[in-house]
Amino acid sequence: MTLDQLTENILKKKSFLCVGLDIDVEKIPSFMQGSPTALVDFSKKIIAATAPYAVAYKPNIAFFETYGVEGIKALKEVMDYINDHYPEMFTIADAKRGDIGNTSTRYAKAYFETFGFDSITVAPYMGKDSVEPFLDFRDKYTILLALTSNSGSSDFQRLYVGDSTLYEQVLTQSKQWAGSERLMYVVGATQAEALSKIREQVPDSFLLVPGVGAQGGSLPEVAHHGLNEQVGLLVNSSRGILYAGNDENFAQAAADVAASLQNEMAALLTKKGLI
Repeated sequence: MTLDQLTENILKKKSFLCVGLDIDVEKIPSFMQGSPTALVDFSKKIIAATAPYAVAYKPNIAFFETYGVEGIKALKEVMDYINDHYPEMFTIADAKRGDIGNTSTRYAKAYFETFGFDSITVAPYMGKDSVEPFLDFRDKYTILLALTSNSGSSDFQRLYVGDSTLYEQVLTQSKQWAGSERLMYVVGATQAEALSKIREQVPDSFLLVPGVGAQGGSLPEVAHHGLNEQVGLLVNSSRGILYAGNDENFAQAAADVAASLQNEMAALLTKKGLI
């Protein structure tokens, strides 16, 4: 998928919603628990229910890996379902990978080719040669962790390196790497006050913003500071959608939350003059 196609879908659906598939089987409706196919069945129902309102899906790899071989098989089945039934959806492997070059190449091939993801989240700590292998893949995207929303983000990300913070150095230096046009960045919704400054550094890049909903991030603030003239924004919601209902109507409850977010996003896109 190209970024132009992603933007086209955002404008068509009037939505920049990404649904995070951080599926904890212990939290899904009790009548589904215990089934060997629960992870796949729940994922498919959530996807089908929210597809009219979303433009992206972000499976969190840890919630699949925890089940070993069966979890990996489940991830492949979920990805095949999205790619076969909703090929217009942008898919994100929430894997936070990053290692020496030859290892990064194998991570990239695994998620881009074997599983068929459009993008993957990558940690920048090991630097240029650990990220550039992901950027070698045409029409595939690397979403670099920049400023995250967890409480420990200030331990390193906000430390000063000379006259700027570490996360600002990540933004500045990464734009010099080969294939940087295929970079996107993670900025937590609870860091909305920093979004304007980040936008100045990466005015044309897509930002993936988790933390709206259960984590308390403000969608209007994120849109105000993060939208650019090409939209350039994906806002993720996970728990608020996944666990909106806990009975047989859980999929409809998820759809209702997604629809509410889409309506709010449509209003924000209109306010920005993008639709």
